[in-house]
Amino acid sequence: MKKIFYLVLVVFGFSCFANAQSTKVLIETSMGDMTVVLYDDTPEHRDNFIKLANEGFYEDLLFHRVINGFMIQGGDPDSKGAAPNKPLGNGGPGYTIPAEFNPKYIHKKGALAAARTGDHVNPERRSSGSQFYIVQGAKYTDMQMDSMEKQFRRKFTDKDRDTYATIGGTPHLDTQYTVFGEVVKGLEVIDKIASVKTYPGDRPVEDVKILKVSVIK
Repeated sequence: MKKIFYLVLVVFGFSCFANAQSTKVLIETSMGDMTVVLYDDTPEHRDNFIKLANEGFYEDLLFHRVINGFMIQGGDPDSKGAAPNKPLGNGGPGYTIPAEFNPKYIHKKGALAAARTGDHVNPERRSSGSQFYIVQGAKYTDMQMDSMEKQFRRKFTDKDRDTYATIGGTPHLDTQYTVFGEVVKGLEVIDKIASVKTYPGDRPVEDVKILKVSVIK
């Protein structure tokens, strides 16, 4: 089995959601609630997330991979009722979604992005159909950003540099995974979840549950 890293939300552009504008969703967790705006510029990911939310797909799933200073990940259907020692991270709805990279959506703190398998088995960088992650990250200095530009052979805009300096995030993931939304309320919940004790393999010792994901009108 190939483990899906940094999880996702995605799929086919369902026409019934084609006119959705600035859709908000509420992610209720056992450690607090987060309000997320889904981007209209990533319609396939947006529509798929809405579809799964309306179906109740995410109810009682876990944040099964948590790394303090990096991100929190969930959306694996195999995590529902999973035994404490059960390996997680391979599950999904049976489909993937085409990448929808947009340079204006970066991995700042609170960014909602789709997980996926690695480039060696997924050169098109297609997203998982259900697994997603929410960025916590860290703050970066200009010197660190300069070093990252050299390492990854890409330029960060002045705006992006300012965001990573003041808000923080995970800039090395930009253009590698599809960002399709952001937390606009409840950033402190990310920090609470990211700080929990974890086993080797990054699964929380005490389960952190997604209670419900619902669309806010």
